[in-house]
Amino acid sequence: MPRPEPAIPSSDTSSAAVTDRARGYVLAGQRMTAGPLAPGLHVVATPIGTLADITLRALETLAGADLILCEDTRVTRKLTSHYGISTPLAAYHEHNAAEMRPVVLEKLAAGGRLALVSDAGTPLVSDPGFKLVRDAIAAGAAVTSAPGASAVLTALVLSGLPTDRFFFEGFLPAKAQARAARIAELSRLPATLVLFESGPRLAASLADLVAGLGDRPAAVARELTKRFEEVRRASLPELAAALASEAAPKGEIALVVGPPPEEETLPETDLDAALTAALARVSVKDAVAEVAASTGVPRREVYARALDLAKAR
Repeated sequence: MPRPEPAIPSSDTSSAAVTDRARGYVLAGQRMTAGPLAPGLHVVATPIGTLADITLRALETLAGADLILCEDTRVTRKLTSHYGISTPLAAYHEHNAAEMRPVVLEKLAAGGRLALVSDAGTPLVSDPGFKLVRDAIAAGAAVTSAPGASAVLTALVLSGLPTDRFFFEGFLPAKAQARAARIAELSRLPATLVLFESGPRLAASLADLVAGLGDRPAAVARELTKRFEEVRRASLPELAAALASEAAPKGEIALVVGPPPEEETLPETDLDAALTAALARVSVKDAVAEVAASTGVPRREVYARALDLAKAR
């Protein structure tokens, strides 16, 4: 049976009545008073596991808001109760977002101070907050962010894989055929891949990643920042073989897969030969385009070498 959704409080969020509520939070046993919060939508990152991983600004924002919009009020209430925050909560998730957005936008137009959180981590990453932020901006409401924890970045930095360029995919398709097709598309990206996965689907997804990406370094990160945090680092085939023989792991899981191996550089003698043949037939510009397309060498490198050869002629 679906749980009943708490309604957004009907009181005027800009009225003096709201200020009667104690705007504060408890930190290290001390009651702190939250400062004034500007009207608008405040996108607040929350811990992905350990409740201590929250910023002072996030506490100030949550305590100073008129209302906190959250995926699951039960999850967010654990956080607010832990820090002594009494701000009302209202559910905003993929099943009620279309119905709730107009109500939220109306409150923002009236000068409301609303905070948006997800169950864990940074909102808008694999949750429905994007459409609310988009519509709030379009309506002229102020939108700001209190940044903090992110499962994507935590998994990436713990993986030991290249971080200079990465692509966040989120969850792969549930059906095998669609999943394989998407992996084939991802295989061409020259970047580290970060994905989310559930325990029951992990083994199947790893097997499909091996089939589509081959032998790449990878990491399976589970229960990040929590008591039983675990990061397993190995090649994709090794991880797939290990997880296939184990019970489905529990908890939140992130997969990190290294980029494809760099292609071997074309020997300079071969590049020169290709350019020399092309320059004998066409202009430098056309020769560069032709050789870059046929060899896969970056155009700027081909162009620089073509100029050197043209000068030597």
